[in-house]
Amino acid sequence: MIVTPASFVPLLAAAEAAEVHSFVFRRHEILVREEDARLPDAAAFETLAVEPASILPVGRLGEAYCRAAWVPREAAPPGGYEFKSMRALWTRMDDAMLAVAGRAFQIVEWARTHRFCGSCGQPMSLAPGERAMKCACGHTAYPRISPAMMVLVTRGDSILLARNVAVPAGGRMSALAGFLEPGESIEDAIHREVLEEVGLQVKEPRYFGSQSWPFPHSLMIAFTAEYAGGEIRCEPTEIAEARWFGPGDALPELSPKQSISRALIDAHLPGRFNLPRP
Repeated sequence: MIVTPASFVPLLAAAEAAEVHSFVFRRHEILVREEDARLPDAAAFETLAVEPASILPVGRLGEAYCRAAWVPREAAPPGGYEFKSMRALWTRMDDAMLAVAGRAFQIVEWARTHRFCGSCGQPMSLAPGERAMKCACGHTAYPRISPAMMVLVTRGDSILLARNVAVPAGGRMSALAGFLEPGESIEDAIHREVLEEVGLQVKEPRYFGSQSWPFPHSLMIAFTAEYAGGEIRCEPTEIAEARWFGPGDALPELSPKQSISRALIDAHLPGRFNLPRP
């Protein structure tokens, strides 16, 4: 599971360093070298002519300074480089670098979409000493973080996995997940989402862990919960199929090991490691 490396320290201001990691985004894509998915070097970064206001401090990774930047939608990559989605880099980029890239993207996306005040429409500027955009009218905008619950429902030795309608038949299955609504606790969201998506009641939710999920600015908060009643009834606009998997059942395709979904499932496999896997 991708987590922030212990050697990372967040920064609110630029820092001097012999090595600089530049995370450059074109909307939801990051610039990497075609041959090995490495970040752009200083020469490649200079060819982009990035506006100074579009360059933001992220932190230190070891001794290296990390900065984020964004370029216009029409920007072309330098020779030998390409813009790729971060999902496409899960097996090509080091997990520690991916974790910082996710943080960099959330900072960039927040700054890019808060250049103007949502209250009065005036230009906003970075506030000194904190991660915030401020307007002369007094309105302050902090980076948006959207909490979402994930829950693996268990019934005895079985676990419930579901396939989203956006995934083709026979494709990846996962634990249930959904965004919190205003006024909800995470536990409220667990009960509501499970009932809405698959028609089941659950009990005794137990916290498992959390993971920053930069697609584009979520925080996944994972739980397990025990089956309490009901029959599987999929919400047709969200869930294509859902079923129980127990000891002796072969697992379907699962999320990559970089995701908290996979960590949650792997930690609660029926029969532990005795379950046949494709």
